[in-house]
Amino acid sequence: MVTRGYAGEVARNPILSTRVLLVCAAIGVATGILGGIAGLLTPVLLATPLAVAYGFLLGVHVLPGIIAQEVLRLPLVALLSHVMAALISSAFNPAWAVRFIGTALLFGAIQEGVAALTRYRAWGPWRFFISAVIIGAIVAVAVFFVAHLSSLPPVAQIAYLALSVLGPVAWTAVGLGIGSSLRRAGVARQSVPR
Repeated sequence: MVTRGYAGEVARNPILSTRVLLVCAAIGVATGILGGIAGLLTPVLLATPLAVAYGFLLGVHVLPGIIAQEVLRLPLVALLSHVMAALISSAFNPAWAVRFIGTALLFGAIQEGVAALTRYRAWGPWRFFISAVIIGAIVAVAVFFVAHLSSLPPVAQIAYLALSVLGPVAWTAVGLGIGSSLRRAGVARQSVPR
């Protein structure tokens, strides 16, 4: 009698199948282009009176993981999509490659961490918004130092920080909409383990 070992099961049912990798790559390319455009807009935005929207613009970087997790609902897809998006964004501004990759690893790790806490079983919108608020708080702290908020009037400081937290939350809502549309279109079909 031949028994199947763990390695045989993993080889037959890999979590990151070719189909999953291709879906993550497509999400990474599409969102990486948006991230690259956001990177190009950042210095322009910071030089205008609309600089208070800087944190909101940074929120676009939550999209790869949100879309990938909503579509595929598997471990590691957020992190993988984020890294692919960072590589694409880096093509727009190679000098910021380390920032793009660092942001991708941080945001992807937060999104994977929140999903792991639910053992990758809870996929309600609340779970995505928890990671968005955590990321928003981190963005708010980063914006505080990058934009030298302590030198601004209190109203501007509050606007900066509020938009920094709301940015990832708003972009998460957009990502959930895109992800659920892709899921309904059948992108996830045969990608999820049975």
